[in-house]
Amino acid sequence: MRPRLSPEERRARRKRVVRRSMFVLPSSITMASVFCGFSSVVMSINAAGATPERYFLWAAGLLVLAGIFDGLDGRVARATNTATEFGVQLDSLADVVSFGMAPAILAYRYGFFQLGIHDPHLRAAGWAACFVFIACGALRLARFNVQVGSVDSRYFMGLPIPAGAACVASVIIWHPTPPASAAHAYWFAAELFLVGLLMVSTLRFPSFKKRTTNPRTAMVTSLMIVVLFALMILFQQSFLVGFCAIYVVLALAMNLAWKAGWRGIEPPHESRPDLGNPHQTTH
Repeated sequence: MRPRLSPEERRARRKRVVRRSMFVLPSSITMASVFCGFSSVVMSINAAGATPERYFLWAAGLLVLAGIFDGLDGRVARATNTATEFGVQLDSLADVVSFGMAPAILAYRYGFFQLGIHDPHLRAAGWAACFVFIACGALRLARFNVQVGSVDSRYFMGLPIPAGAACVASVIIWHPTPPASAAHAYWFAAELFLVGLLMVSTLRFPSFKKRTTNPRTAMVTSLMIVVLFALMILFQQSFLVGFCAIYVVLALAMNLAWKAGWRGIEPPHESRPDLGNPHQTTH
């Protein structure tokens, strides 16, 4: 017969159970991101018949949802103090699936599969562009993992892979009808090459991960979020492609301005330790 526990012992046991369950929460959110990436692949494969646009929209939308989950898991881990090395490795593997393989398959099925039936050169170009995208994404993740703690955490070195996937998804959400001509398909291939190169570049992109303690900065940030939601409602399907384009163009302009000596925004420190466990941060 098991001994009866005192009220204090029961409370302590409940706290241990809750604490253990909290460690599962960040990884569960990561797995939700993997589910969205896998479901995006399924929708890309199902995009056949008379109305492939609907499946392409679903596939692209699921990539956006995967990005939301990817942004949540790290914040939940830090907020609950449940960061683990297991979570770091799981997050990297999840990102390869959700933001590397899934958008590459979607891009190939959307831009090159149908036209490539009658144009083998276009199919080969699309195959190469999609491979470059996923290969650069994998290299980007590997570099991120080995640089954690040695670079300025205010900036990403290279375009983060969720943003790269968003660049692909945004074009499809904006124009879900597949390219009707080889010229349009080649332009899409050029975008994939460009996004891949940006991911493995040494250009710096704002991370927006650091919490600010300045009330004015916090107010401006909150106002910007409200404005973004308003623009999303106003422009709907064209919002994401515009947002991605502005983010990339402004980051490129900021890097060029730093090269020219501008210091209106403080440039990154080349070797800056970032204290704390980087569990499930956006790559």
